[in-house]
Amino acid sequence: MLANTPDRETNDLEINSLPKQLDIATVCIYGLAILSGGLFLFLPFVNLLHPSPWQRWLGTIHGFASLLSMVVVAYLGHLAFPLLRGSSKILSQMRTLAFWSTVLTFLGIATGNLAYMRYRADISFGGARAWLKENSPLTQYVLMEYHEFSVLFILPLGVACTWILWQYGDSILKKPNRPVLTVTCLALMAMMFFAMGGMVSGLGVAKIHAL
Repeated sequence: MLANTPDRETNDLEINSLPKQLDIATVCIYGLAILSGGLFLFLPFVNLLHPSPWQRWLGTIHGFASLLSMVVVAYLGHLAFPLLRGSSKILSQMRTLAFWSTVLTFLGIATGNLAYMRYRADISFGGARAWLKENSPLTQYVLMEYHEFSVLFILPLGVACTWILWQYGDSILKKPNRPVLTVTCLALMAMMFFAMGGMVSGLGVAKIHAL
């Protein structure tokens, strides 16, 4: 066995003080996740750089409201999976999130209707809908129609799920109420997919022609 010399002890100390590869990977993953999330949440404020005054204000307001509602609805939809498996720890959180997701969805739809009035303006006034029908009809008749109607389903589903979760309380996890729990969780998942699809389609339309 080799004796512990001062040089050997110094080298061992230096090696142990170096960060492990797992620690470096963890820091990088968390750093990229925080950076990506921050840039994603900053996305609506990019509208403030748009040359159109309508896009600067209507686009920013609707973008912020829709993004906030999408984040909450998506988080709620992800929690529906453990709730479907019978997790009771998140039930109180689900009731609160269902309520606020419904409120935020209403705000997103309300601000969307405000922007939609400008969207339907005549082409002589720079209306995006008229421009898309002439230059990219597929965007209007497929992407925008999907965006218009898919996000509207979120509000009635949110109201129904909120009422069910608050009406049944903890008893929704009992075996006789299993069908109600299943339907509620499926509705929450549908809200998540509608919200994500509405966000992607809305961004696609705005990328082709903004307000």
